[in-house]
Amino acid sequence: MAREENDKPVKTDYADRAFERWDNRQLRHGRDNYFEEGRRESHFSNVRGRIQSNMGGLLRVIMIILLALMQIAMIVILQFYITQNTVYFYMLIEIFALLGIVSIVNNNSSPAYKIGWISIITLLPIAGFIMFFIWGRRTKYRTRKDKYINSMIKYGEQFVDQDKNVLNEYLKKNPLDGRMVKGLNASGSFLSRNNDVRFFSMGEDAWDAIIDDMEKAEHFILIDFFIVAEGALWDKVYAVLKKKINEGVEVKFLYDDFGSSIRVRKYFRQILESEGIEVRVFNPMGEHINRLYLNFRSHQKIVVIDGRVGFTGGFNIADEYANLIERFGIWKDTGVRVAGDAVWGLTVVFLQMWEASTENLKEHVDYKKYKYNISDDRPVGNTYCEVIADGPSNNPRNPAEQLYNEMIVCSDKYLYVTTPYLIPDDYMKQQLVAAVDRGVDVRIITPHIPDKKIVYMLTNYNYGMLLKNGVRIYEYTPGFIHAKQMLSDSAAIVGTINMDFRSFNLHYENGIWMSGKRICDDIMNDFQRTFHESHEVTYEEWKKRPLPLKVIQPLINMFSTLM
Repeated sequence: MAREENDKPVKTDYADRAFERWDNRQLRHGRDNYFEEGRRESHFSNVRGRIQSNMGGLLRVIMIILLALMQIAMIVILQFYITQNTVYFYMLIEIFALLGIVSIVNNNSSPAYKIGWISIITLLPIAGFIMFFIWGRRTKYRTRKDKYINSMIKYGEQFVDQDKNVLNEYLKKNPLDGRMVKGLNASGSFLSRNNDVRFFSMGEDAWDAIIDDMEKAEHFILIDFFIVAEGALWDKVYAVLKKKINEGVEVKFLYDDFGSSIRVRKYFRQILESEGIEVRVFNPMGEHINRLYLNFRSHQKIVVIDGRVGFTGGFNIADEYANLIERFGIWKDTGVRVAGDAVWGLTVVFLQMWEASTENLKEHVDYKKYKYNISDDRPVGNTYCEVIADGPSNNPRNPAEQLYNEMIVCSDKYLYVTTPYLIPDDYMKQQLVAAVDRGVDVRIITPHIPDKKIVYMLTNYNYGMLLKNGVRIYEYTPGFIHAKQMLSDSAAIVGTINMDFRSFNLHYENGIWMSGKRICDDIMNDFQRTFHESHEVTYEEWKKRPLPLKVIQPLINMFSTLM
């Protein structure tokens, strides 16, 4: 998409019309509902956001990328040197290519992942094989790392108990959807019923509620985010955390190194620890450049307060997620606040990743210390919930991808999806088309103003097959939709999971699967408002995209699983 010199996205006619509607109706999605009963002003009223870059972190990321590129360059140069100096190496090239392809075909990865690597080896037989040997296969280091993470996850699973009465009750009422529940249970989670769930259709509304609940904390606050960026939102969160530390509240703070390194200062961790905050950093980048375990990040977003309430969704701790700054137009994200038994599921996922982020763990966390026991005679709500957790150490078993496919298969009347990146594999695309064939109203909302141009090209490329076969696709014209959610006839998912290979196979993700009339109605209302604010893309319109785009999209699609 064209950009102005200041990198502000250039709005198309669609976006212009959408912004005009936005201004005229003064719609901020869930914000109208949030304030309609005369509640106090937002924590972010009259707050100006900012983007604060960390030059040291940026240089560290650049250095790691340069080292990786140097490795690639050396491999490619080696291949050309060999091929240009003698024809006798032709047989060696063929042998390398054959060994690489045989290894890939017999790998337990997804077909799309195999096709990407086979394409590279076909293009660069020797270099491609070496690249796959270094980065594509499961190395001894990665196997050891995965085993360690899985051991932490398995340890936490012993504290998860399924109430058989709740499970049997749901299976009896919903035999078809029960397939999803049983699949999730097999991955180590549990179904609960005693839950009150509140949906947020914008990130700023979620952050208002999070700060409200953090200010009420009496015992502990658990925080886990992919991106932490210093700015107005972080200033508010940090102030509350320092206040709570002074009141004797325990704070555990976990963040991903890659997601946060560029946007926090050099001694960010040390500053937090000096305030009394316990800090863990997931998968530090500098430790793994030779092994490139660099790719496997924690994309999770979790906040738990006193074990009473928990939050998750697509938002991070950065000003754009609360619309305090404008990066790609209006930034739309969604999330949920859960009170009830499902909070324990979020707590367990947090503690599992907390321990997985600690090298050579000597003593496990006391899980029971963080569990809040809800009195049976004081039910919180009646929404069924099951917490989802997923990650590359589970490969090739991917609970999140399996759940998405089950949601598609079990849909009967409608299936609505929001995702910033639409890069599903062939099987998922076939299931979406099959749902349309059996009469399901399938609609997907993607951004109109993208954050990553190449990924947007892939997203747009995937429109074609889906539009041609009856899937309806909308682009969120006010800006960038970062929300990750799916809604069907009787259930919904809200969390961190994008509809792409990276989320399903390369990142640690989380979310909440929910079943209940009120929460599904709230999410449905948000979908209807968002459809109205979006532009529906037609198949004829898609076919008229620019010729250069038509040429480059099939080429980059071959490597979609490697991006």
